[in-house]
Order: sequence, then C-alpha cells, then structure tokens
Amino acid sequence: MPRRHWYAILLPTVFASVSAIVVLQALSPPPHQTAVVEPAPGEYEPEIGQEGKDVVWVPTSPEMTELLLEMAAVTADDFVIDLGSGDGRNLIAAARRGARGLGVEFNPDMVSLSERLAEEAGVADRLQFAQGDMYEADISQATVLTLFLLPSNLERLKPTFLTLAPGTRIALNTFTFNDWKPDERRRVEGECVSWCTALLHIVPAKVAGAWQFDGGTLTLDQEYQELTGTFTRGTAEPVAVTGHLRGTEITLEIGRRTYEGRVDGMRMTSRANGVGGEPIWTATR
Repeated sequence: MPRRHWYAILLPTVFASVSAIVVLQALSPPPHQTAVVEPAPGEYEPEIGQEGKDVVWVPTSPEMTELLLEMAAVTADDFVIDLGSGDGRNLIAAARRGARGLGVEFNPDMVSLSERLAEEAGVADRLQFAQGDMYEADISQATVLTLFLLPSNLERLKPTFLTLAPGTRIALNTFTFNDWKPDERRRVEGECVSWCTALLHIVPAKVAGAWQFDGGTLTLDQEYQELTGTFTRGTAEPVAVTGHLRGTEITLEIGRRTYEGRVDGMRMTSRANGVGGEPIWTATR
C-alpha cells in the first residue's frame, strides 16, 4: 500500500500573511518503507512555500493520503481526479492501487515532474497529467476526487460536483463545503498536529419531487443527502417523512416504518426484496 503524499492548505483568515491557498502533495512509498525522492542534478524540485497561481506549497503527513484513499475505497475500478495535483504523487498512490486517473495542475513544471515520477513508479500508463485551470477541467469521468482546497474553492466547484454520477466519492483533506455535511469524518491516527481530518462526501442521487408510492404520493424535499417530506394517500392526513441518501442508497422513515432501497433514475426499489422483514416496495416518478 502506498505511503507517501504531501498536500496542505492554509486559510488566509487564520494566517493573515498568506494570501493564497496552500497545497502540497507527495508520493507515498510502498508499505513499511520510508523513502525520500531526491531529484537528480538539474531536475525541477518544488520548494515548500513556493507561490503559484492559487497556491503555495506546504507539506502534510503521508498518513493523510492513505486515509483519503481508504475512505474513498479506491480500487482498480476507479478513475481518480485530483484538482491542483501538484507533482502527481496523490494519483501515483491511487494508481498503485490499480486505479486510473487524471491530474490537473496549473504549474507546467509540476506537470512535467508528475509525468516523470509516474514513469519512475511504473504507473504512467494509468495516469494523465494536464496543465490547466482546475475550475475549467472536465471531471465528468471521475468516480473519485481527492482534494485539499479551501471552502471558497469547494463552493465554486460544488455545482459541478453535484452533476457527477450519484455515488461519486469526494475525499477532502481538512476543509469541506460551507453547507454540505460530509457522509464520513475520520482523523489521522497517531501524533498528528495539523491537517489531520479526512472527510468523505458522496454525490447523492436527485430525488426531490413527487413519487407514486404505495397507492399514494410521496413528496420529497432534498438538501444534499438529507430528505424531508410527506406521504399522502386518499383523504388521510399527510404523514411526515424523513430520509437519507448515500449516493444511490436511500433510507426513508414514513410514520413508524423504515424503507431501504436504491434509486435508479426515475425509479426507487426496495434493497433487500423483503429479506429480514424489510418491506418490498417501489416508487416511480
């Protein structure tokens, strides 16, 4: 399992002297190894604190990289995108798990360095690095994003994130969205001093609106993964509904009964086909 990645951000409101986002990434070595990549004479070497278009570079712990990849459950089936990918080491760590990926980085020297490090790691065939602006990048093929950005950056990117396929995982280091609560939150184990919290957001399916359900109308309001609403059948008084989404997985509490299922576009169906006492149900737009 890879063990090496540096990527951190400083809030300007906390550090008034810092006027840019702080981001740094570094490569994780194989398990139970502590390796330092030393550049050959004449090779580009990023310096801690160097300024860029939106960022300056500051190191963070390698354990955070592994925690982000672990929380996002990255496998060979994933396509990982890193916005502000630095020297590409986060993606190289993901590629060592078998994933494919794309890094978008504004600094062309860092892009070249990423390509060289990926080649040296033997994973260049699974990765692509592009010089460009992260706000303009096409991220539509992502199944996982690994990010270490300020809330202001995340808010600007959030409308694009919410158009991704339901179930896409967004793994964040320390900072999160202003009003979108994470599905999971974990802390780096051991003596971590700063940049120690990993957060996982899962893009929720879109379910707001009216559904035909159990001979009545299920009306849902949605705020990211949290649901509220009512269920009405005939002339009976409406019943309050609460619910939760985890990607395409949905749980609804209607009256005293719990319904668990999966969302597939214009249809919701029970998850377990009645196994274990769960009700068998279907809802359609």
